[in-house]
Amino acid sequence: MSFVRPPSILSNRSEQTLNVLEYELLAEKAAALGRSGERVGETLGKLNAHQGDAEQRRVLVKAAADAVYAYFIQRELCGLRRHDDAIRDYAIPREVLVRLGAS
Repeated sequence: MSFVRPPSILSNRSEQTLNVLEYELLAEKAAALGRSGERVGETLGKLNAHQGDAEQRRVLVKAAADAVYAYFIQRELCGLRRHDDAIRDYAIPREVLVRLGAS
């Protein structure tokens, strides 16, 4: 079985090696996190640019909340449990945060 050295970001496992499958799984998790983050940026951009009626805004808030919720789940799957930095970096509005997980 082939083994590779982990990237430096995984310094807590520096004494170990990851097998190729584990490395690929980490890469896929990171790629999925990036895609989720892009979706958050897109939906929040549409919400911030919106200047129409209240019904359309409600739809945009729901779409943004769904994207943020999925992003937070993906972050947790990657081991990132605190979301304060993501909330700050994306400037996620309170009206979106209060709807997380709501259907």
